[in-house]
Amino acid sequence: MRNEFLIFSVLSVILTFLLGFVVSPSWFWLFVLVGPIVILGLMDILQKKHAIVRNFPLVGRTRYLAEWLRPKLYQYFIESDTDGRPFSRIDRSLVYQRAKNEVDTTPFGTQLNVYQESYEWMNHSIGALDPSTVPQDPRITVGGKDCLQPYSCSIYNVSAMSFGSLSKNAVMALNGGAKLGNFAHNTGEGGIAPYHDKMDGDLIYQIGTGYFGCRAKDGNFDPELFRARTAKSNVKMIEIKLSQGAKPGHGGILPARKVTKEIAAIRVIEMGKDVLSPPYHKAFSTPIELMHFIKQCRDLSGGKPIGIKLCIGHKSEFVGLCKAMVETGIRPDFIAIDGGEGGTGAAPVEFSNSVGMPFKEGLVFAYNALIGFDIKKEIKLIAAGKIVSGFDIFRAISLGADACYSARAMMMALGCIQALECNKNTCPVGVATQEPHLVKGLDVSDKKVRVAHFHKETVHAFVELMAAAGLRDPDRINRSHVTMRISPFNTRTYQDIFHYIPEGCLLTQESTPRDWKRIMGTANPNSFAPLFEPVYIEED
Repeated sequence: MRNEFLIFSVLSVILTFLLGFVVSPSWFWLFVLVGPIVILGLMDILQKKHAIVRNFPLVGRTRYLAEWLRPKLYQYFIESDTDGRPFSRIDRSLVYQRAKNEVDTTPFGTQLNVYQESYEWMNHSIGALDPSTVPQDPRITVGGKDCLQPYSCSIYNVSAMSFGSLSKNAVMALNGGAKLGNFAHNTGEGGIAPYHDKMDGDLIYQIGTGYFGCRAKDGNFDPELFRARTAKSNVKMIEIKLSQGAKPGHGGILPARKVTKEIAAIRVIEMGKDVLSPPYHKAFSTPIELMHFIKQCRDLSGGKPIGIKLCIGHKSEFVGLCKAMVETGIRPDFIAIDGGEGGTGAAPVEFSNSVGMPFKEGLVFAYNALIGFDIKKEIKLIAAGKIVSGFDIFRAISLGADACYSARAMMMALGCIQALECNKNTCPVGVATQEPHLVKGLDVSDKKVRVAHFHKETVHAFVELMAAAGLRDPDRINRSHVTMRISPFNTRTYQDIFHYIPEGCLLTQESTPRDWKRIMGTANPNSFAPLFEPVYIEED
């Protein structure tokens, strides 16, 4: 569209001159119409703040008209977080305002229906603290007893999004924002591209079932490629992806139309075909083998933190992992729990909408399981699943998380307008496309600052919430600090809904809580398949 406008401008000016000189000087009045259009379009092309206007001069401005009209047309309606879009209008406005470093306060009070079922709130304290006395950049140390290079991690980081799914400019902007804001950027399973290295931001190198970046020609894991790739100083942690919330049990998808020569070379794959990662790993086939693979990766990387990422499916399988940790003595340094509501650039509808445990239930279960086996103190939990605001971070930590990931909010900070064309290679703002003329519209120098602003202001909002709750440290947040409405006239704290279990109670059959006995009876450290042996529980 940019090139078409330039051609239109040149032809319009030439035609007007010809008509003025050859036909009649009165035709020069046409410049009154053509001139402003050409000037305004050139201004759109030259500016760098708005990618859609840069890519689609003049036409792209209609998006801002629609954005201005929408809240006015819907002022009599209350939009919830399930308004048919990935995020509500309130969430989108919050991200854009913080990314642009604009005022993020709201006029006229609460904009949500507080009597709507599932409405949640934080319980504040009469003994609130001065926010300036609370640590402004809360961080956690990731690394257990076998880790030689522990990492000081921000509580809010960029979730996994691969180069290939995202454009090179989007990757550089995200990583540049991570560098400016001192937080981590997860590479996604597509491997580490030169654009991850260029900005020198902290990386969490994710390896999935395709082993991109450490992939042998036969498609298996290559230890020496892994050793070389993880030796660089900007690689701070390594994450082994077992599944992701948007399509758990399916494997990654990169449509053929987005596979360029450069991406094919980075991933060691063929062009012209959809890149379909297997739904399973070849480097291990049992929970115990996974523990040994974790140890192998830790040794190959020089002792960097190694973690796993998954969306909870069968509860017994996660308990099988915990049993394998106890049996082998090998622990991951962190576990990332992705919710079934997770986002993606491409996924079958059934997997996206109907597979995988939501993040709240998954996070609570994982935390309780680690506590029950008395290994939580050695493992950090990272939560993902529509974590946009300071309250979302507070809520996740109350359920058991130590830190959080965000993907879609970080994309919106880049300028994503939710055109929902991620899988078509036609993203109009250059975020999720490999088309050079669209990618060019996303200015890295501007967008990396927006990403850093969004992170800084969201973490600041979380710190203010902690102060309002009378807390100085995220470790003090627990399930009693958040309440949820479960019906129009009933509320419960998370502590009442999601019960804690005693530390170490799953280590013996006698101390195992009654509602865990069936899960424990089917959990198998020697296979990902549950035992499915009958466990009889006496009814009251």
